[in-house]
Amino acid sequence: CEGWGLYAERLMDELGLYRDPVYRLGMLAGGQRFRAARVVLDIGMHLELEIPRGAGFHEGERWTPELGLEFLRGRMGPESGVSAAFEIDRYLGRPGQAIAYKVGERLWLEAREAARRRAGAAFDLKEFHRRALDLGPMGLDLMREELTGP
Repeated sequence: CEGWGLYAERLMDELGLYRDPVYRLGMLAGGQRFRAARVVLDIGMHLELEIPRGAGFHEGERWTPELGLEFLRGRMGPESGVSAAFEIDRYLGRPGQAIAYKVGERLWLEAREAARRRAGAAFDLKEFHRRALDLGPMGLDLMREELTGP
């Protein structure tokens, strides 16, 4: 299911596995910030939305691939020209993919919390993950049903 990678990154942080603060900062500043930027671009470019006032970036203009590239380069650093261009092409060719990752991450978190509430003190995180992964490939709605149902 979409979102597993983002969920796993967050889980590593929750479990304290980013022992070196540099790695945690990389996950937050690099990974999370970059993914949030991709969601903004995915929606903005496909719907040709106006960049809102107060955004501090081409306010009032409509999102275009060129502005998206400038936006990403400004957030990824100057050495990222090729990868920023790749990201723009990727999301132009796969509308909604960036959003699906974030929605999937949220679904994983919600399913885990629902399972934790249902099981109470007997909740076993490892067992929850085993059960979830044993379900195999499936859509997000079905996964939610399987993991949060009775």
